[in-house]
Amino acid sequence: VYVAVESPRGELGCYMVADGSAKPYRMHIRGPSFVNLQGLPHMIRGGLVADAVAIISSIDPIMGEVDR
Repeated sequence: VYVAVESPRGELGCYMVADGSAKPYRMHIRGPSFVNLQGLPHMIRGGLVADAVAIISSIDPIMGEVDR
């Protein structure tokens, strides 16, 4: 099952697979910052290097969440 919850930074997704026992077989949490960073090359294209800081901070990423 996949369940999406709206968070302040975007869509937070939770994916679970169960085999019928009391514990899930697999669980994965999809953080919104990872998806938001995928659009970064399109937003920076054609801009200046000095604009990159403002563009990155406008999507407000949490790098610990992306590293997961």
